Amino acid sequence: MSEGERRKGGKGKGGKGDRVMVPPADFRSYYGQQVVKTPVWRHDIAAYLFTGGLAAGSALIAAGADLTGRPALRTTGRVTALAALGASAYFLVNDLGRPARFHHMLRVAKPTSPMSVGTWILSAFGAAAGVAAVAEAAPWLPRDGVVGLAARALPVAGRVGGLAAAATAPALATYTAVLLSDTATPSWHEAYPRLPFVFAGSALASGGAAGLIGAPVAQAGPARTLAVAGAALELTATHGVEHKLGLLSEPFRQGKAGKLLRAARLLTAAGAAGALLGARSRVVSALAGAALLAGSVATRYGVFEAGKASAADPKYTVLPQRERIAARQDS
Repeated sequence: MSEGERRKGGKGKGGKGDRVMVPPADFRSYYGQQVVKTPVWRHDIAAYLFTGGLAAGSALIAAGADLTGRPALRTTGRVTALAALGASAYFLVNDLGRPARFHHMLRVAKPTSPMSVGTWILSAFGAAAGVAAVAEAAPWLPRDGVVGLAARALPVAGRVGGLAAAATAPALATYTAVLLSDTATPSWHEAYPRLPFVFAGSALASGGAAGLIGAPVAQAGPARTLAVAGAALELTATHGVEHKLGLLSEPFRQGKAGKLLRAARLLTAAGAAGALLGARSRVVSALAGAALLAGSVATRYGVFEAGKASAADPKYTVLPQRERIAARQDS
């Protein structure tokens, strides 16, 4: 058989059919260099992912508590939402380097840019959540004069602000997942169908966790339900990210990211179990809430680290590209 026949898989003397005689080539990167750049975001952004989700989940809890007459749970949700939003703003501006950069992003609205859309979502949510949180000060204000008139109007303004914050909360909880998926970072980009569900579940679990910690058990029923539902969604979606992306699931299971996501799974499952079992115990509920919050933090940091790891290793860029090319050629 000639060299050309061997390369083409043709018949040789006495051959019984086409065979590939040359073994598949091993993966070789371009001089061992990265193909895509590792994200330049620092760990401030991983913290921002968590606090944004906590703010969104807490706003949903607060709105539900307001509509069902649970004042302690409402106060916990509103105050937590505002505090988490303030932390989000700090982490985002600290990563940007200059506060003016956030302001500059508000000069335009670009629907095709997740960063631009996210800036407007954050701003709208912040205004509404701020009004709702300020309304919690109404009982301590004087009832006379102009201040008294404002104090009497605050509960109505607080309800409107709380409902507006709850309306924008789903977008706030998930737009960061779209932002990560819109990058060229291989494992983030491949996870685009599942990552929003991971972040949504994490946001619900963390918001419910804040309610379990801050409200008495008599009022914490909605927080308990939301925490368990969010934990179930987070665990299910994270399992898909870890096992349903082929080669690009590896970074979610290995190294630092793998350790963080395994810890997140244990903490989230333990927190959900504690939320169910601690319906009559303030201490157990608070411990369950703490576990759920810690699990949410670990989830966000694990996803963040997995993306960085997939960008650092060129095989996660090159091999999936080759698979897609081969699939197109076979079809």
